[in-house]
Amino acid sequence: MPTTAFDQFTQRITDVTAQLAAHGLPLTAPPPPTAAPPDPTDPWASSHSAPVDRSTLAWCTAAQMLAEHHDTGIDRQVLPADALLRELGIRGLAQLHTDLHHGAPIDYRATRCPYCSGIGEDPTLPTCKDLGCPPWHEFDGHGHSCPVCRGEDYQPAWFAEEHMQKLEKLLADAIEESEERGSLRRRLGTWLHTRRPRP
Repeated sequence: MPTTAFDQFTQRITDVTAQLAAHGLPLTAPPPPTAAPPDPTDPWASSHSAPVDRSTLAWCTAAQMLAEHHDTGIDRQVLPADALLRELGIRGLAQLHTDLHHGAPIDYRATRCPYCSGIGEDPTLPTCKDLGCPPWHEFDGHGHSCPVCRGEDYQPAWFAEEHMQKLEKLLADAIEESEERGSLRRRLGTWLHTRRPRP
């Protein structure tokens, strides 16, 4: 069991790579075969040919998300995870998360980020040099937020309470409006009934 928040990421990588090894799958995806160079007039033609490292946290997270969603083993989700990371990179995890929720936007304040597990920081702990931060930021101790949730503050209990208060107010307003409409209907019905000509 992980002892610190960052130990869970190492455990995730270990679990997924062990499953890959058990199925005899390599930890580096080969570049896609290219019979001919991509057609520049074809908007769907892929120009990405870099190999994908299947031992990165991003790839392991994508494979786990796909396997859990489709209720299959990791070995069945290798190629989709390769394609996702090859085409979209780490930000593709946010797109995948949204797609798995039928296109609904994800509120990472109430939903745990699949990449950083709600920490809000980039779990790979990159340096400023790795990310290309301006040189004056290198020594000021600024953090690097998670590229998927963009550093959202995961506090579901607090946000659930806030949402419940908003919903209670909306419900109270709807009930009040409904009661007003009901009394208006009764008054109009009475008025129309009394104004109706007698035969």
